[in-house]
Amino acid sequence: MKCKICETRKPRRHCPGISGEICSLCCGNEREVTISCPLDCPYLAEARLHEKPHALNPDETPNRDVPVTEQFLREHESLLIFLSSRLVDASLTAVGAVDSDVREALQSLIRTYRTLESGLYYETRPTNLIAAGIHQRMQEAVEGLRKELAEKSATPVRDAEILGMLVFLERVELHQNNGRPRSRAFLDYLRAYFPPDHESVTPPPASPLIQV
Repeated sequence: MKCKICETRKPRRHCPGISGEICSLCCGNEREVTISCPLDCPYLAEARLHEKPHALNPDETPNRDVPVTEQFLREHESLLIFLSSRLVDASLTAVGAVDSDVREALQSLIRTYRTLESGLYYETRPTNLIAAGIHQRMQEAVEGLRKELAEKSATPVRDAEILGMLVFLERVELHQNNGRPRSRAFLDYLRAYFPPDHESVTPPPASPLIQV
């Protein structure tokens, strides 16, 4: 039997991404490149332990004019939890979604909330249908939150607060991005903190979310 990918080397493991036996080298080279790896793949989980977060260059960090301090994150922790959990749900239920789709959705949401901050309303949606779907679900989640707060006569969430959290999540994505075209390292990272109801995931031992 030969590796299903290279058809040269002897297979060493089963790949759930292609439903076949592959060699260790092809697993390492093609993981999240040509193979859409399931998040529960044990070899992917093992590889995650050895991936180093991408160091952000402050001069290249997008939306630097939006202040996101540790104090801001702590004061609005419930909003961070809400938006992060909804982003995980929206992304993991979007068929074929990878980190780049999520990043594109976050970018379009940021542009939208920037216009709201300027007193206008102009919603920009991605041409990428997967990213557009995530964008739409996030907007629906925010509207649902606003309605719920209004019904309870609670303090409404401000557009500036949502914008700040979206910028923070964008920075986390850039920090966790491993550069592979089919990467879901960012989603895997968020999922560890905000797992779907049917999953039980142990948070990674790395630094907490706010330390980005």
